[in-house]
This record gives sequence, structure tokens and C-alpha cells, in this order.
Amino acid sequence: MLKTFVTLFFLFVYSLGVHAQNHSAIKVSGSLTDDQNKPVDYASVSLVRVSDSTVVKGTLSNETGLYVFENINPGNYLVKVTSVGYTKASSQPFYVADGAPAIVVPVLIMHQGSHSLQTVTITASKPLIEHQADRVVMNVENSILAAGNSAMDILERAPGVSIDKDDNISLKGKQGVTVMVNDKLTYLSADQLATLLRSTDGNTIQSIEIITSPSAKYDAAGNSGIINIKLKQNKQSGTSGSVSVSAGVAKGVKLMDDNTINLNHKEGNLNVFGTFSHSDPSRVSDISLDRIINNNSNGLTYFDQQSHPQSYSHNNAYRLGADYETSHENTVGFSVSGYDNSSNVNNNNNTKIQSTPAGIPDSLVNTKSDQRNTNKNLAININDKLKLDTNGQELSADLDYVKYNNNTFTQYTNDFFFSDGDTQHPQQVLTNRTPSNIDIRTAKIDYVKPLDKTTKLEAGVKYSNVKTDNNLQVQVLNNGNFINDTTQSNHFIYTEKITAGYLNLNKQMDNTSVQLGLRSEYTQSNGNLIGRNTVNRDYINFFPNVFINHTLDSKNELSLSYSRRIDRPGYADLNPFTYFLDPYTFIQGNPFLNPQNTDNYQASYTYNKTINVSLGYSHTSNVITFVVLTSGDKTFDTGRNLNAYNVYNMDFNTPYTITKWWSGNVDFNGFYQQYKADTLAGSRVNKSNVAFEVKATETFLFYNFKGELTGNYNSANIEGVSAIKPYYGVDAGVSRSFDHKKLNMKLSVSDIFDTRRFGVSSQEFSNFIFSQRSNTRVARLTATYNFGNSKVKAITHTSGADDEAGRVKTN
Repeated sequence: MLKTFVTLFFLFVYSLGVHAQNHSAIKVSGSLTDDQNKPVDYASVSLVRVSDSTVVKGTLSNETGLYVFENINPGNYLVKVTSVGYTKASSQPFYVADGAPAIVVPVLIMHQGSHSLQTVTITASKPLIEHQADRVVMNVENSILAAGNSAMDILERAPGVSIDKDDNISLKGKQGVTVMVNDKLTYLSADQLATLLRSTDGNTIQSIEIITSPSAKYDAAGNSGIINIKLKQNKQSGTSGSVSVSAGVAKGVKLMDDNTINLNHKEGNLNVFGTFSHSDPSRVSDISLDRIINNNSNGLTYFDQQSHPQSYSHNNAYRLGADYETSHENTVGFSVSGYDNSSNVNNNNNTKIQSTPAGIPDSLVNTKSDQRNTNKNLAININDKLKLDTNGQELSADLDYVKYNNNTFTQYTNDFFFSDGDTQHPQQVLTNRTPSNIDIRTAKIDYVKPLDKTTKLEAGVKYSNVKTDNNLQVQVLNNGNFINDTTQSNHFIYTEKITAGYLNLNKQMDNTSVQLGLRSEYTQSNGNLIGRNTVNRDYINFFPNVFINHTLDSKNELSLSYSRRIDRPGYADLNPFTYFLDPYTFIQGNPFLNPQNTDNYQASYTYNKTINVSLGYSHTSNVITFVVLTSGDKTFDTGRNLNAYNVYNMDFNTPYTITKWWSGNVDFNGFYQQYKADTLAGSRVNKSNVAFEVKATETFLFYNFKGELTGNYNSANIEGVSAIKPYYGVDAGVSRSFDHKKLNMKLSVSDIFDTRRFGVSSQEFSNFIFSQRSNTRVARLTATYNFGNSKVKAITHTSGADDEAGRVKTN
């Protein structure tokens, strides 16, 4: 199938090339430098017709000083350039002939202005959703609903993204998403990733990139693609910054606050930045779990479980670093980031147990738990980026060290009551202490070599070494003293080493661009349950990637892509021991889980860089699925490999303008999915369904106010053998700026109608109905004040740290 698809790709390219030859449209490009031979970025570039001085097209130069005009008809032209702080520049006239090759304008040198300028205010607004050649970008920076929300809250509003009750992230109906922050992987399990995202203040986010067909330069993890969270960066000379204060209220919790300070200083070749944020989120939930256990010896047993967990957290996150241009060709940098969080979770869980569906329970179990968590993270990066020539040849290197320290202490108190009034004495009291440490060391080198004006070669190597140490310590109260319970305790150490290399070739052929890539990853892993068993793995995988984009004319584009991805089991999912939540419910790891591999195919059409329609198909082998099974009178959650998971999807996204003051964006994703397994708990699995997700955002401008209204609906769905109930919600916000836009006030309400409730059920292998309702309706008031130098002068280099693309460990 892969061979057939690639053959079709090249037949498509050939046909497009023939089609392009019948067009007279030509590409015109060039570059800008200053007196010191540094690129001039974000300059205003105009293509002017010589005959009548008419501006044919306009654009901005990019961060390397390059500019491009597509689809230019034959004629005489010249290029004019303006930029704040520079004198105007223009090229010599040139002629574009019918059928001529692409035109490259000689380098234009911009000279520093000889007089100072008065203060100039430039107002620009990027669309909330922006379509680029290989990704969809959600521009969060100016969104009202980002204020006071965390990265997790904002992700829920991104096109094609959904988050379930356990904070697992799905993209276009598929789990297995790689999450990156500033092009760097997080290497976290699902619950640890959720902690990181909930610790990241929305006010620090610039944009969210959704990449469904990543190139070979990215790690191969993530079967449904990559979500890259781009944090704000300094783009001003001098000293500047902002302070943001947010307060939120919700039913059942105390006042929640979010406070963030950003500081930037750029002087000469040095750029220094720092961010600190503090938040006190709270969550209160109502959870019910009804299940029926068929115990052949005793018949049916009915469990009615009600719990009310309350979580109170204190989160502190920080990020600081610097970039320094040691020369015109070389930039070195470092960054230090992390968080220090603590939380308390109290839960009161009541379980009624009876032999009939109704009537007086035979017994009741009350489980009270008091959990205290501390989560710390430290990430250090050192980077160097060297420009080998003026043609774009570059060499960059990154060294990273990341450490996570997670500690959880939980005390459970179980009281048993019987229908005749008796109680079990003494109480069953036990404690769980679960320290978990993760150490990550990575090193990578990336090389970029333009082979000619239309061809670029990328290559790189990377080595990562990850070690996770989980030590579950269980103690039981016995005669007034806590003693170690060796039957429930365990110590699990998992190590993983990955050596990777890649080649990526980009070719521009008139109106068609082609990207071919191949990545190889050699994995060595060892899972060691101390004193019990060890599981070793040693394997190599190859991951091809093909991406073709063709511009039919100035408004119509087509693209085709293929990529192969992998998802390795999460660290905790490989831990083979049992972790009890209450006497009748537990989680059990599976050390024999295999990685899952996915082949992704996608075709898309874009109109006017805005309306996008895509069709996709993916096939996943050895799909990792979490299923609820039974053992005696107990219910447990565990991971299993099913044979196959197939998804057909269609995505439609478009912005629209109703009036001058009302605009919006809608995203619709429909998909058909199918799970197959030859055997699971002794039975065959063949489950499928059709589902869809729709999201809409409305933006209103009235007087000096800006308003936003967003809504989402997720239809009924399946995950493995479980059925997911539909859910929906509506959010709204309004903002206004004061003091020449230095002060911004925002008021927002999430889940206005309190409808975001999650429900899961199954009647296969276990019979249960689960529902969860949390305090998702939150009102927030946020004030942000910007201060410091406002002279617009964009940084003329990109930190080497922003080029690093690592692998995320998903759960």
C-alpha cells in the first residue's frame, strides 16, 4: 500500500509540473541586509510595475531577510522596501519573461536612518486560526479567552483537539499526540503532562501549532501528529515587560488566582528574558460509577459508587534565559525553566454493594482519602547556532537536561457497614507513598544545506537517555502501628535509550513544493520490577515522510502527505504491579505492551489561505488501548495491544466575516473509526462508529470593546471497547484597552451553561457506567499592564533552543 501511495504521489507531481508549464506565472524572490550584513526582518516589500508605478503585490521579509512574490505575470518590475529606522531602498528594474525560470533579485542593502522618528503606533491583528503550508496555527496571544486560563484550557478550544476526563489529548479523533513546548518535547506521561499544561499560564502563550504531518526532523512519536505550544518571545529593543493579574470564582471552591510577570531586555547582541507565574487552581468533582459484576459462583453483584474529590493546588512556573551573538555568524544561548507545584486532594467515596438492582444494600464501603502531591521540574538547555555562509547553510547543536521529581502521599481509611447494622472493626487504614523521578539527557545536531536556490537538504542526529524510577511504598495500620505491606509495594525502574538520524529534502518546482524525508530510530529499553521480573527490548524503526504542495493559482492550493509514526507505552503503563484506588477498584500495568505504529495519509485543499478541507486515513497496528476488566468482585483498568485501529476523517475549517464588527471561525471534524482484535479477554473485538466534533469562535468589535464567544460539541464516540457520551459547552469573554493600550482588562466565563460533563460506559468484558461533573463554569477577571521600551525592532536571530525537536513520552 505504501509503494502504491508513493507512486501516486510522483504521478501527481508530474501532472502538476505539466500543468504548471502551461502557466506564465513566475516566482520573484530576494533578500535584505543592513550595513553590517545582518538580515533585515519584517520590512515592508512592494513589487511595483515600472510602466505606471502600480503596486502589484506586497509582503514582509521573514526573520532571515528573505521575501517571495508568487504567481507574477510577464512584465517590467522593480522592488521597493521600507522599514522603521532605515532609509528607503529599491532595486534596479528587471523583466519577467513568459516561461522564464524564477527571478532572484540582487541583495538590497538597507542603510540606517540619519534622523530619529516620532512615535509610530502600528496596529495589526492576526486571525485566531491561520492555515500555513504544513500546519494550522491558533494565534492565542490576543485572544480574550486565553486570559486567566491554562494551556490545557486553551488546547480544548484548538481546532480538531479534544481532551477527555483523564486529560488524554486527541487530535482529529485519535489519541497519541506529541506535545511540544517551544519545539521541545516534554517526555511525560498523560497525568504529568496535564500537570505541566495546567501550570502554564495562558498569558505566556503566543500560539499553538497543530502539525498533522510532521517532517522527518521531528521525533517519530505521536501517531496523530504534533501540538507545539509557542511561548512569547522578546521582539523589542531595550527593556520591556508585562504584569498580569487574574482572579476567578467557581461553585464550591475558594477564589482562584493567576499572576504572571514577563521581563525582556535586548541591547546590542544580548537578549535576556524571564517569566514567572503563580496560580491557585481548584477543582471539585462529582463522580458516579455503577457496575455489575458477574461472579459465576455467587451470581450478579451490583456496585453503586459515588465520590466527591476536591483538589486545591499551588503552582509556580518560571522560565529565564539569554541569547548572545558572538559574531554575525554565531549565536549561543541557554534557558532554564521549570515548575514547583503542590496540591491536596480530599475524597469521600461511598460504594453500595447489593445482590439485586434495587432495595436495601447488602453492605456499604466508605473510603476516605487524603492525598498530598508535590511536583517539581527543572529543564536546562544550552544551544549554539552557526551560520556557515550567506546562502543559508547552518549548523546548530543542543544539549538538554530535564529532571522531574513527583511525590505523592495518600492515606486511605476504609469503613465497612452491613445491612444488619454491624460494622467491621477495626477500620482498614493504609498509606501509599509514591516517589517518582525522571531524568532525561539529550544531545542533537542539525544541519541545513541549500543545494541551490530551490533545493534544501536537512540532516541531523540525536541521542536521548531517559530513566524513570517509581517506588510504590504501601503501609497498613496494624495495632496502632504502620507496617510495610510487601505484597502491595513495588519498585520499578525503566530506562530507554534512543539513537536517531534523519535526512530531509525540500524542492521547489515553480508552483509545486516537494518534501521527502526519512528518519531512523534505534531503541533500547529495560523495564525492571526489582526482585521480580525484567522486560528488555531492542529494535530499530524507519519512518518515511512525503509532503507535496501545489499552488494552482493565487487562491487555490492542493497538498498530499504521508508519514509513519510510533507511540511507545508510557512508563507507568509498563509497571506490572497493582495500584488500588479502593478495595474494589485498581489499576494494573502491563510490562508486555508493545509500541504501536501508524501510517497516516492526508489530502487537503486550501482556498485563499483561509478555507481548508482535508481528507485523511490512518492505520495503526498493535494499537495501545486501555480497557476496564473484572477479576472476581474487583474492577481494574489496564493496557492492552489490539490488532488494528483504522480512522477515516474529513476536516473543514474556515473563517468568515458577517459584518465589519462580527467575524468568526468554524472547524468541523468528522471521522469513522474501527477497533479490531483477534482476542481480548478470550473474545474477538470489532467495534466501529461514526462521530464528529465541531467548534466555532465568534469575535465582536463594538465601541472600544472586543468580545469573543466560543462553543464546541463532541458527538457520541468510542475508545477501544468503551462508549463515550456526547458533551458540549459555551465560553464567552469581553476586553477593553486603556492608557494607549498599555492596560488591558478582560472578563471571561467558561462553560456558561455548566454542560461539560463526561460519561463513559461499556457492556463488553465489564458492565459499567461512569460519569463525571466538575466545576468547569468559572468566571475570571484579568488585568494586564505592558511597560517599557516600545520601539519596534525585531530580533534578527532565532535561538538555537527553538530549533530542538525532541520526543515526548505519552501515556
